[in-house]
Amino acid sequence: MSTHTHGIPLSIDYIEISVTDMQAAQDFYSRAFGWQFTSYGDGYAGIRTAAEPEGEEAGGLALSDQVTRGGPLVLLYSENLDATVQAVIDAGGTVVNGPYPFPGGRRFHFADPAGNELGVWAAS
Repeated sequence: MSTHTHGIPLSIDYIEISVTDMQAAQDFYSRAFGWQFTSYGDGYAGIRTAAEPEGEEAGGLALSDQVTRGGPLVLLYSENLDATVQAVIDAGGTVVNGPYPFPGGRRFHFADPAGNELGVWAAS
């Protein structure tokens, strides 16, 4: 893993997303959200989003034989939810719920090419 200095006690610090096709996952997340990746071999790639300084990572993509939906839901933030819905669709993702209003604004859930379900929210 590259340098990682978040270190805020008891906060979510790093997330790993299981994927069944590393290249398809990198292509999807790069196209949909502009994420960049650091390869650590065939089975793992570090994720760098716009929030991480150069050389730091928010998480990783881990190659797996299968992906099981459910468990904790990762939510991403967007300043323009409708544009993000379109970016997810254009990148090959599938909207599985929403967009819909919730007490903090609006959100939607999508499935990535491996079948992982994530969500995106916006304040309006």
